[in-house]
Amino acid sequence: MNIGTVLEQMSILSKIRLYNIKKGFAYLKHYGPKEFMVRLKERMEPEEVPYLPWYQKHAAGPETLAAQKKESADWGIRISVAVPAYRTKEVFLRAMMDSLLDQSYDNWELVVANASPDDESMAAVFSEYTARDPRIRVFDLKENRGISANTNEAVKRAEGEYVGLLDHDDLLAPDALYEAARAVREQKADVLYTDEDKTDETGEAHFSPNFKPEFNIDLLRSNNYITHFFVFKKSLFEAVGGFREEFDGAQDHDLIFRCCEKAEKIVRIPRVLYHWRTHEASTADNPLSKQYAYESGRRAVEENLKRSGYPDAKVERLKDFGFFRVRYPLPGEPKISVLIPTKDNAGVLKRCVDSIRQVSSYKNYELILIENNSTEPETFAYYKELEKDPRIRIVTYEGGFNFSAVNNFGASFAEGEYLMFLNNDTEILTPDWMQELASNAARKEVGAVGCRLCYPDNTIQHAGVIIGIGGSAGHAFLGMEKERSGYLHRASIQMDLSAVTAAAMMMRKSVFEEAGGFNEELAVAFNDIDLCLRLREKGYLIVYDPFCEMLHYESKTRGAEDTGEKAARFSKEKEYLRTRFAGLFEHGDPYYNPNLTLSKFNYSLRI
Repeated sequence: MNIGTVLEQMSILSKIRLYNIKKGFAYLKHYGPKEFMVRLKERMEPEEVPYLPWYQKHAAGPETLAAQKKESADWGIRISVAVPAYRTKEVFLRAMMDSLLDQSYDNWELVVANASPDDESMAAVFSEYTARDPRIRVFDLKENRGISANTNEAVKRAEGEYVGLLDHDDLLAPDALYEAARAVREQKADVLYTDEDKTDETGEAHFSPNFKPEFNIDLLRSNNYITHFFVFKKSLFEAVGGFREEFDGAQDHDLIFRCCEKAEKIVRIPRVLYHWRTHEASTADNPLSKQYAYESGRRAVEENLKRSGYPDAKVERLKDFGFFRVRYPLPGEPKISVLIPTKDNAGVLKRCVDSIRQVSSYKNYELILIENNSTEPETFAYYKELEKDPRIRIVTYEGGFNFSAVNNFGASFAEGEYLMFLNNDTEILTPDWMQELASNAARKEVGAVGCRLCYPDNTIQHAGVIIGIGGSAGHAFLGMEKERSGYLHRASIQMDLSAVTAAAMMMRKSVFEEAGGFNEELAVAFNDIDLCLRLREKGYLIVYDPFCEMLHYESKTRGAEDTGEKAARFSKEKEYLRTRFAGLFEHGDPYYNPNLTLSKFNYSLRI
C-alpha cells in the first residue's frame, strides 16, 4: 500500500471519528445523560446472534437465483422500479443499477428521474448503463422540485402494472423482484412490503435488520415500520393521488397510509430484500440530519387518523426520532367496571385497591372484588372496611378456582360500559390509566387493550403476547430492563398484537358479551389468549398500550407444575389452545416475524 493510500484512509477515519463525536454530543443533548446512556448501552451490546453471518446464510445463492430465473421466465407481471436521483455519488449510482441488473426476475424496468442533468459524472454513468440494457430508462428533469414531485414524475413514466420504490443510493437483494412478482402472482397483492437492513458505504456490511409484522395499523401510526421495499399497483398510486409535496421528508409514510387504506390485499414478504445505505447525510445513519421529516411524519399520522374517523385524535412526537404517540379521544365519561378476583392476602389486595383509589385521575368507575374461597379473618375485616366506599362491591363466587368462571361471574354484576380485568397483585403507576386504556377500547375496531407490566425489580413482565413462543404463547421482552425500549422500540410504542394478558386488560362490555366471555374450559392457563384470539377471528384488533404502566408482583419464578394434577391440567389447556388455533400455530403469529426466535422473548434472530 503506498503512502498516498494510507494518508487517504487516515483522512477518512478522522472524518468518521469527528462525525461520530458530533453525532454523539447531539444525541446527548437531545436525550439527556440518563436516557443517552441507556440507548448507548443498548447499541453497544454484542448481538446475541450475529446478523451478518445469519444474512449471508439466508441470502439467495446462485443456484436459487438460477432456479427463480427459470421459474419466472414467462410471468407476465412487469415491475417498474422508480428512482429519483439527485447529486448521487457515482459509486452509489452504479451499485444501485447493478442491483437491478443482478435480479433473478427479468420482467422489470428501471425508471430514473434525474434532477441533476448538469452533473457530468452522473450523465456519463447513465449513458453507459442505458446503452448496456434497454430496461434502464433515464429522463432529465428541468428542475429539482423535491423528492415527492421527482418521484411522481418517475412513476408517471413507469410502464409496469406494479411499481417499487428505490432510493438512489440503496440496493435491492437479487431476489427482490422475483419475490415481489411471486406475491402478486400467488396472493393477488396490490400492495406489498419486505424486510430490510442497512448497509455501509461499501455495500458489503449488513446490520440493523428490520423484521416486520404483517400489516399493523397501530404500529404504522407509531412509526413507519414499512418503509422499504414498498411495491404497489400503479393504478392504486394514481387513485390516491401519488406523493404529496407537503409531506416531503415523510412522503413515503404518507403514501403508505393512503395506499394501504385503499388496498384490498396487503402482503408482507418476510425476507431481507432491501438494503438501506447509511452515510453521514442519510436518515438511516443520522436521524438528526432531517428534523423536518419527523414533523412531516407526525402530520402524516394525523391525516390518516382524520380519514379513519378520528379527527380529534392527537399525535405527539416521542423522543426517539420518527416515533409517535397517538392520544385517542374518550367519548364522554363512561363508567368503567374494574374486576378483581381475590382470595385472602389482604395486604396484597390493599396495595392494589389503594393504588386505584389514590393514583387514578378518572373517577367514574366501580370496583367489583370477586371473593373466591378466602379463609383468613383479616380478609373479611378488610372487606367490611372497603364496603364503606359506594364505588366498591364484593361479590362471592363459591366454586373452586377457575379464572374464567370467576371473571365471567364478576362481569355479570358490572354496570360499566367498559370492563377492566385486573389481578389483585398489581399496582397502578399511571394516573390517567383508565382514560388511556378506555380511549383505545372505545375504538370500534378494537377488541381488547393491554398495558405494560413490570416487576418490582424494574424488569418487564408483559409487553404483549407472541403466539408460538415456548410452544404456546409468551410475553414479549420478559425480563428486559424497563428503561430499555426493546427491538426497534417495540416495548415502548403502541401496536397491535395477537393477544395481551388479562392480568390487566380492558374491553367494552358489549365486545366481551359478543365473544361469550372467557372460556371456562380453560380454568387457569391461556384463557386470556383464547379470548383475544377469538376476538381476532371476529376481526377485532388487540392493542398493546405501553403508556399505561403497572407493577405486577407475580413471582418471576412461578416454578414447575409440581404435581401430577397441575401438570396434566396445564398440558391439557396448552393442547386445547394449539388445537383450537391450529392454523395460527402452523402459519405463525402475523404480528411477529418468522425470522425471529420462538425460544426467547427478546426478538432475537431465529437460528
